[in-house]
Amino acid sequence: MNKIKKIPEFQNEREEREFWEVNDSEEYMDWSRAKTIIFPNLKKSTKSISLRLPVDMLEKLKTQANALDVPYQSYIKMLLQKELSTS
Repeated sequence: MNKIKKIPEFQNEREEREFWEVNDSEEYMDWSRAKTIIFPNLKKSTKSISLRLPVDMLEKLKTQANALDVPYQSYIKMLLQKELSTS
């Protein structure tokens, strides 16, 4: 087995990114000892958008969301996700 190199100390995140862009992590870590971990509370990055909808469409979305006891914006995301996963 090859000797594992010591990971250098970085002054900042930019310096670390530049290092890993040109260096192979297998030279610095023994991946055979890696363990799978789960971050149950990790949230996806989101971005706010402005979306103009006809009033009647928004009211229908709110009514359907209310029937499911879900906030209407969450309901819209659910509908979008469903549509994206089928296409």
